[in-house]
Amino acid sequence: MSTGERAESSLSPSAPSWFSHFWSSALRSKPLAPPSETTIHAASGEGLVRRLGLFDLLLLGIGASIGAGIFVVTGTVAHDAGPGVTVSFIIAGGSCVLNALCYAELASRFPAVVGGAYLYAYTAFNEIIAFLVFSQLMLDYHIGAASIARSLASYVITALELIPFLKNNIPSWIGHGSEEIYGAFSFNLLAPILLVLLTIVLCRGVGESSILNSVMTVTKVVIVIFIIIVGAFEVDVSNWSPFAPNGFESVLTGATVVFFAYVGFDAVANSAEESKSPQRDLPLGIIGSLLICVALYVGVCLVLTGMLPYKSLGGDAPLAEAFTSKGLQYVSVLISIGAIAGLTTTLLVGLYVQSRLYLGLGRDGLLPSLFGEVHQMRHTPVHSQIWVGIVASVLAGFFNVHILSHILSVGTLTGYSVVSACVVTLRWKDKTARQVFGKSISSRAEGLICLITVVCCGFAAGVFYRYSASFIFLIVPVVIAVFAAAALHFRQVYTDMPGFSCPAVPILPTVCIFINIFLFAQLHYEAWVRFVVLSIVTVGIYAAYGQYHANPLSSNTLIIYQKTPTEAD
Repeated sequence: MSTGERAESSLSPSAPSWFSHFWSSALRSKPLAPPSETTIHAASGEGLVRRLGLFDLLLLGIGASIGAGIFVVTGTVAHDAGPGVTVSFIIAGGSCVLNALCYAELASRFPAVVGGAYLYAYTAFNEIIAFLVFSQLMLDYHIGAASIARSLASYVITALELIPFLKNNIPSWIGHGSEEIYGAFSFNLLAPILLVLLTIVLCRGVGESSILNSVMTVTKVVIVIFIIIVGAFEVDVSNWSPFAPNGFESVLTGATVVFFAYVGFDAVANSAEESKSPQRDLPLGIIGSLLICVALYVGVCLVLTGMLPYKSLGGDAPLAEAFTSKGLQYVSVLISIGAIAGLTTTLLVGLYVQSRLYLGLGRDGLLPSLFGEVHQMRHTPVHSQIWVGIVASVLAGFFNVHILSHILSVGTLTGYSVVSACVVTLRWKDKTARQVFGKSISSRAEGLICLITVVCCGFAAGVFYRYSASFIFLIVPVVIAVFAAAALHFRQVYTDMPGFSCPAVPILPTVCIFINIFLFAQLHYEAWVRFVVLSIVTVGIYAAYGQYHANPLSSNTLIIYQKTPTEAD
């Protein structure tokens, strides 16, 4: 039945009520394509083109994760955690590696189609959850892109002011931002210009954008490695003692802060349709880029805390200040160059990911079909890319987006949690009913109850930890979560996955969910409000538009699949 026929039938007297139509639409899912159908219809000239190799994917993940934060966040957290900030980054990195393993399995299982977490949720759960995941992620991406663009504009102006005749002669509204108006409005000219330039690069093709990302990412990685090597000769090991001056709690708190420094590796999963060998390269790109980022962060932490006492850190540019104090001013210039390169790649990859998410929803009908179109010559989603650039430019040009920074990361943690849950649910093999407390319940329903229990326990533990509740209040939700994970392990039957397989399913994904929701509870309360309000708005948009236009089978009817080289063998 066509979309129009479904809409007409829902309005006829004999049709089910609007409410029942809403639920039947919201609870439908996208069928999982057969294993032999694995790539997009590039041959027909209507899809994206596979141009990204493993090296490109590694640089894509590093470009998304390593920004100017490596030169700032490390010192900010070290001011409280001391040299133990190194452990903070290792803990946060380890947590992200667990999430990356979940992403890697699904990226290997869905190597053909763009969509990332949205696509996984659509297949494993249902339409409304997929749309909610998209909206939460997209708000993060839109505000994040605008914020990064403003920071990049500020760094560019700072670099230009190194030229003597420009110093103190560039108006603040050009790049640093004008004075705030009513606390929310602030004009910035350069940030939208930079966004327009990057949008043009992305519209021209993935080849051009990949070259720019590769050049910028290699530049900043080389600079970071150089900083680590030069700084190693200035390290005073006495500065590493005491290693955790404020106790392990400050180290753990630091881990919750620096967790977001690694966010970005999921961008690799969204390049599935443009990867040359997705089933082989996507898992390697996701995990490999994250491990490289962990190594770089740890190296910078060791050098920074070894060069200066931790109490001296925490300014706006702690790494630059550390080298300046040692008489190495030229390194500070390199840090500025690295920061510009880092912000450029982070912004570029962020805009790239957003357009691919819009492309997926446009194809599925949850958004107007305009977003699902791909330019026949450029093989890029031009309309989606331009829309993303317009939204980011408006936010960066007229709003003080930095005041919204404390409501970020909600979408990321939500998306990571849903991806981990998708790994578990897509592995379930036994669909039969069973008896639980004298009542018949399906195996899937029982598993979902266990997953929801883990989510609730993770949030409860996070809230108790945040407000320094008694240890007993913290341990109770942990114990309940352990029992729920045990039920998932012993009462469900799991299939073995071809290609890359996440280890220790369902325990590892369950741990990911608990940690992600625990971190969710550490966010500002306004972030919780944002989650609830945006979810309500999303459901409203879906009720008014999505339920009448979405078609889970659209990807299968519009896409001509081909075998990847690894499967053809």
